[in-house]
Amino acid sequence: MILLLEKLIKLKSFSLICERCTCSYESSIVPLFRRMSNLEELSLQISVRRLRSTYIDGYQLYNDFLKYLTKLNKFNFNIHSYIISGIENNILSNNDIRNSFINIGYKSIDLYADEKLTDYSGNCHVYSLLYLFDEFLFMSNCFQGGKFNNVKILFMVDRIPFENNLFKIISQDFTNLKTLIMHNLESQKSQECSSTLITFNNLITLNITDAHSDYAIQFLTENITYLPSLEVLITTYDTLAHITSYFTNDETRRNCAKIKYLRTDISFVRSKNFNSYFPSM
Repeated sequence: MILLLEKLIKLKSFSLICERCTCSYESSIVPLFRRMSNLEELSLQISVRRLRSTYIDGYQLYNDFLKYLTKLNKFNFNIHSYIISGIENNILSNNDIRNSFINIGYKSIDLYADEKLTDYSGNCHVYSLLYLFDEFLFMSNCFQGGKFNNVKILFMVDRIPFENNLFKIISQDFTNLKTLIMHNLESQKSQECSSTLITFNNLITLNITDAHSDYAIQFLTENITYLPSLEVLITTYDTLAHITSYFTNDETRRNCAKIKYLRTDISFVRSKNFNSYFPSM
C-alpha cells in the first residue's frame, strides 16, 4: 500500500494509451495521475465506461487530477465516455462540454457527443487539437468530422446503423487511414448511394467480421467505394460468398483484386472462381 501511494516526483513526461474500455477510471487512473505532481507533459487516450453517470467534461478532469499537476504545460488527450443506464436529464450537451474545457484553459479542443440516449446509453469523444494519436477508437454515429491526418487505425462501433454519408466524411477526414475495424450488426436503413464515389486511397486492412453484410456491400462494391490499396480482408465466409455471388459478381471484383490475405470464420475449399477472384493470393 505504501508503494501504491508513493509520489512519482521524478516523472516529467507520461503517456497512457488504453485500447479497451475501462471501468477503473476513478479507482485506478485518477489516483495514479495525482501522484505525478511534477509532471510537465501528459498524453492520454482512454475509453471510460460509466454506469448511471454522465460524460467526462473539463470540470471533472480538473477536479480529478489536473489541479494537482501544477507544472503541466502540455496535455494531449482523446477521452471517450460510454455511459450505460444513463438518465436523459443528466446528459451534458456538446456546448456544455466545450465550455467546461474552455473555462479551465483548454480552448483548442473538439468533441462530439450523443445528446439523446439510445437504450439508455450514449457516447462522447473529446480531444485536443491537433489530434496527434495514430488511433481513433470507439467512433460512433455522433461523429461530425474533423481533420485526423495522423490516424492510421480507426475502430467504429455502434448499435445504430452506419450510413453512406458517414463513410464519405471519414474518407475525407482520415486521409492516411490504413486499418478500419467495424462492429455494427444493424442493417443500413438507406440503400441509396451517393453519386460521388467514396475512396480510401491508403486503406490496407478491413475487418468487418462483426458487422452486418450491408457493410461488406458498402466497402467492396466498386460503384460505392474504391479501395485501391486493400490487401487484408477479415470477414465471415457467408458474408463474402453472399455479396460476391460465390465469387462471380463483377461489382465487387475490383476491390478484391489486390487482396493478399483473407481471414474468414470457417475453412473452405477454394474453387476455380475463388482463385480468379483473388489473383493476388
